Amino acid sequence: MTAPPKILLQIAGASLHASPLKSSALILIDHQMEYVTGALPLAGIGAAIAEMGRLLATARRHQVPVFHVVHHGRRGGPLFDPDGSQIAIIPEVSPDPNEPVIVKSLPNAFAGTPLQEHVRDSGRTELIIAGFATHMCVSATARAALDHGYRTTIVAAAVATRDLPDPLGGGVIAADSLHRAALAALADRFAIIVADSTALQASLC
Repeated sequence: MTAPPKILLQIAGASLHASPLKSSALILIDHQMEYVTGALPLAGIGAAIAEMGRLLATARRHQVPVFHVVHHGRRGGPLFDPDGSQIAIIPEVSPDPNEPVIVKSLPNAFAGTPLQEHVRDSGRTELIIAGFATHMCVSATARAALDHGYRTTIVAAAVATRDLPDPLGGGVIAADSLHRAALAALADRFAIIVADSTALQASLC
């Protein structure tokens, strides 16, 4: 009988516990209207926004530093136009005055931004990530976080993605399948995956 597969973190004997709130910073990525009413609507975006709101409330309640990362494309471009309305942060998860908003231009939220300095200055050594999209900027940032020495947790219900064309033979890869596959790939080495904010808190009790 074939043994069930293991992730690299299991094989290495690494901790599989979620990042503790007391040592973590919360990074919210690209929670912008482009994904709601713009050119990139995401599957399940409403539920993901609601879950992000619960996660944000938990972070604020426990005095977890929060950093809002937003994407700006080129002026006049079709996506995330800095002069357009779709770059606005979704109102339900808008920042408090003391929560920095960091602008990026690449999928990796650390690339060309002061995110690393902000997290370092907060004194936190782990990250909790939520945002959009699962396979793109969430994935790129979680992978880069390892290079910066951070242990990362991703809250699955607070991230979402969209259908993509299958590059091998045509057809469509459904958003849910892509979402789950992207999280599985990240769980192998780059992040601890928890189902939602309730599971995150339960894992810390």
